[in-house]
Amino acid sequence: MSLGITTLVALALSAFGFVMYVYFFSVGYGFSIAGIGIALLVLYRNSLTLGTVIMCALFIIYGIRLGGYLAIREMKSTAYKTLLKDESKQNVKFGVKLCIWISCAILYVCECAPVTFRLENAVADDAFLYVGIVLAAMGILIEILADLQKSKAKKKNPKQFVSTGLYRIVRCPNYFGELLLWTGVFVSGISVCNSVLQWSLVILGYIGIIYVMFSGARRLEIRQDKNYGDNPEYQKYVSTVPIILPLIPIYSVKKHKWLVA
Repeated sequence: MSLGITTLVALALSAFGFVMYVYFFSVGYGFSIAGIGIALLVLYRNSLTLGTVIMCALFIIYGIRLGGYLAIREMKSTAYKTLLKDESKQNVKFGVKLCIWISCAILYVCECAPVTFRLENAVADDAFLYVGIVLAAMGILIEILADLQKSKAKKKNPKQFVSTGLYRIVRCPNYFGELLLWTGVFVSGISVCNSVLQWSLVILGYIGIIYVMFSGARRLEIRQDKNYGDNPEYQKYVSTVPIILPLIPIYSVKKHKWLVA
């Protein structure tokens, strides 16, 4: 029952994409995760534990912050408005939008499934849950800090690529934070799955978001190469700073054309 309800919540809150299809995996994504967190708190209000309350709260904080940040950025940032305008020019047929909508909603439900199954299976709080909470909280904090640092740097010099703060360590710190968040959620569910189906959904969600983040990093790399490719400082930066995983010497993913999501 809980999977059905969280799926309906994700479908409802990601339906922004019918206005502009990129909203399926931007504003709709954030609000869907927040909505799933709220739905789980309501559904299991009589059997919540400290750990599951914290994890659901992290979903809500993460989702509202992301959805709100993207909405505000669209309203205030001329460059971002232009980017969305260019994206919206793509002629996406209704049937394709329908498939994107459903697949995105399923992914969001699967990402949150470790917490859903912990509540559904009435598994007590354990070390896996609390390690997961720490990782997830760290991921959210990294994303918040990365966005603040980028915003500050762009206000100072809108035409310069960002290479300060967290961006000294990794070129896509917000995507790294996202990976850390969902790694935490995945770890929290290691002890809760009691069937092949549950394991399949949890693994699908985790692999799915990893793929999406690397795809996003590739898309960003291509866009930045177009904007800053002639800048020698940028060339030095991209050849010495990993693209998405700190300390892991992966400097480029643009050649991997299968990373299209």
